[in-house]
Order: sequence, then C-alpha cells, then structure tokens
Amino acid sequence: MSDSISDFITVVRNAYRARKNECFGKHSKLNLRIAGILREEGYIRDVEEATGATGHKAIRITLKYVEDAPALIGIQRASKPGRRLYFQYNNIPKVMDGLGVGILTTSTGLMNDREARRRKVGGEMICSVW
Repeated sequence: MSDSISDFITVVRNAYRARKNECFGKHSKLNLRIAGILREEGYIRDVEEATGATGHKAIRITLKYVEDAPALIGIQRASKPGRRLYFQYNNIPKVMDGLGVGILTTSTGLMNDREARRRKVGGEMICSVW
C-alpha cells in the first residue's frame, strides 16, 4: 500500500532540507491543489505542471527561501491511511497557535484551516505546515 500524499509531502520536505531550488512531485489533482495552497500561503514560490525525467506528468515546485532560510520549516502528514482525522469546523486545531496552516479536504474542496472555519465546513485534516 502506498500513500501518494505522504510521498508528495516527503518530496517537498526533503528538497528543502537539501537546499534545492526546485523539486518534482508526482502529478495528481490533489497534489496540485496542495501545492497551490502552499503557494497561496507563501511557503513556495511557484507551482506548474511539467514532464518528469521519465516522460510522465509531474508537478514542478520552485522553493522559496528568505535570506537563505527556508520559507517552509516543517510539514507533517496529519491524517494517515490507518488513522483518519476528521474535524467539525469548530474543532479544527490551530497549527502552532495560528502561525502555521492546516490543509483540509472538505465537501467543498481542499482548503486551509482558516477558510474552513470561515465557511463553517469540517473535513479531514491532510497535513500541517509551519
């Protein structure tokens, strides 16, 4: 069994730790939307669809550094295949007391935790970013 979301998060985390300028993740609509939220929140510089070295569709992520420090310090998978975490909108946990971002999948699509609270929709917590 494989978890494509965990694989994608690991690619981004490892690229930041290796001080790369860009990385390539496996293409899927969900991974593309997660990368889009990371771009909207300012953790990465750019996201685009590309072709990987093997000729398959991929997601090219341009990483962001601020004065040689990574913009993304940590990213962690919250809900896993063996243990799903669902929250009502009023119980969605704040990541680092609101300094970080939680990414949730809801009935109205993928969104960050602040947007889910504002729209009053709950869902599955995919990952936490700080």
